[in-house]
Amino acid sequence: MRTPYFFSIRNFILGFILLGFIASCKKEKAATCAKTVAGIAGTYKVASVKYKASATAAEEDYYALMDACEKDDLVDLEANGNYNYRDEGVACSPSGTYTGTWSILANTIISDGIIAGTIQEYDCHTLIVYSTDVIIPGDRITLTITKQ
Repeated sequence: MRTPYFFSIRNFILGFILLGFIASCKKEKAATCAKTVAGIAGTYKVASVKYKASATAAEEDYYALMDACEKDDLVDLEANGNYNYRDEGVACSPSGTYTGTWSILANTIISDGIIAGTIQEYDCHTLIVYSTDVIIPGDRITLTITKQ
């Protein structure tokens, strides 16, 4: 059974999936760690979703509220600007498989022509992206995805 939310975690993750990775890069591979479509391209899995209703509010763990069928999904961020969000492992009903386009403009990730968030950190393995004013004015959602 899907947990009811004011907004769909899956849709948020879809838009945000194009966002945050953190990991270690070897110095000789620094050029491949660029915050570019080619530098970020790869297959990722959600590691963390955090929410703050305001700058002074306590951070909430939205990942813990996600259904098991959402936690094992993968997104393929392709170097050609396409993405494939795959409903892997435990299947959701209805299936959560999607395709679309993504790009990076400055430090901003664009998903299907819409600003999805700002890259906070990227280390070739982990991408951390945040977005503000998602549910209410002044809130902040931070998505962390890791390269598989």
